[in-house]
Amino acid sequence: MKKIGKFLSSMPFAITLLVLLAAACAVSSAVTQGQNYDFYAARYGERTAGLILALRLDDAFHSWWFIGLSAFLCLNLLCCNLIRLPALLKRIRSFADPERTAAGGFTAQARGEGDPRPVFSALRLKPGEGKNAAGQETLYAAGNRAGFWGAWICHLGILLLILGFALGQMTMENYTVYALPGQTKELENTGLTVTVDDFRVTRSENGSVQQYTAWVTAKDPAAGTSEQGTASVNAPASLYGYSFFQNSVGWGADVRVEKDGEDLQAEALCAGEFLAVKDKPELVVFFQAFYPDYVQREGMSPVSASEELNNPAYLYQVYYQGQLLGMNVLTQGEELTIDEYTVRFENPRNYTLLAVKRDRFTMVVLLGGLVTLAGLALAFWMQPRAVWAVREEKEWRLYGTCRKGGALFREEFLRAAEKGGFSPGAPEKEEGDDA
Repeated sequence: MKKIGKFLSSMPFAITLLVLLAAACAVSSAVTQGQNYDFYAARYGERTAGLILALRLDDAFHSWWFIGLSAFLCLNLLCCNLIRLPALLKRIRSFADPERTAAGGFTAQARGEGDPRPVFSALRLKPGEGKNAAGQETLYAAGNRAGFWGAWICHLGILLLILGFALGQMTMENYTVYALPGQTKELENTGLTVTVDDFRVTRSENGSVQQYTAWVTAKDPAAGTSEQGTASVNAPASLYGYSFFQNSVGWGADVRVEKDGEDLQAEALCAGEFLAVKDKPELVVFFQAFYPDYVQREGMSPVSASEELNNPAYLYQVYYQGQLLGMNVLTQGEELTIDEYTVRFENPRNYTLLAVKRDRFTMVVLLGGLVTLAGLALAFWMQPRAVWAVREEKEWRLYGTCRKGGALFREEFLRAAEKGGFSPGAPEKEEGDDA
């Protein structure tokens, strides 16, 4: 059991896990997530597609191997901290003991006949009085003992970061909502509805896009409550515990159908959606694409010269009983006639595509980040130091030790000693800096 515990808490094991996780994330980032076999077969070939699905590379963060690697890394950090804790507590306690600290040697020393207390004050230490084993009068002070906790707390923070991220990825909810202003869509499996109240594209004077902004209302029909927010790039809205990210943008329009010259139906469609005629559902109009500044060149596919609404055009397809009847492009003002039906496209405008996510472990990740920063601050800026003075006949001998940054502490100690009227002395034992 000791061997197993030592292996699980070892640095080589941790580095191996980190390398495997980094490699797995790199491979997974190169594979489009959440697709089916046909997609991967068309892109990578049938053999590679089978391998992707067998290894769960299509859903890497929920795969058994990612969960296993994350669990072992968390176990490694946990074992490392638990095993080191007793020795750490012992080290902190011993640092408060003058005899044990003195036995460990010193980094710098000085001697003089003056009062050593100003030297302690200059080093921001408050000494306690006592006597050593030889009966000599002593002064002793230890400071910044919290610095001993730096690496341990940093490990704890990293553990929380990995645990929060892994659990968040395994339990995260992801949805996509796209809608034109005024449209309401259901947020699947949540019981919520989402209404895009307004959507605007802010442009600079030269026409480049500065910001996409959507005003969103989420409702819970069962509870009769609603929440509103604004989602823009890099500034998601938070509604009912879900984060609404401004993800993409597209074009849509109103599609109006008349029968024998009278209005039959009107629907707002985004490009890529279709409309089934109300009294003849087997007749379907598919709104394939929109060109805000339509340009048609001979022998070439239609394109848009810009995103400005200079010459709007609509690419459509018409199906009857599943069979394609035809497709074409309608410019603004043109209409499509199918027997007694007339179809018009009008009022083109942008729709917004919102990525909706909920990660219940975000606060764990935030806590892990804060704990890691606290550990780093303790490790780098809180340098455990101890200073003691021993009365020898007519003079005092001053000693100092620092567990980190010994050279810097030595300079500070000697400056304080010289200012207090003490002359420096060469250390009897040099200590290396503790990492």
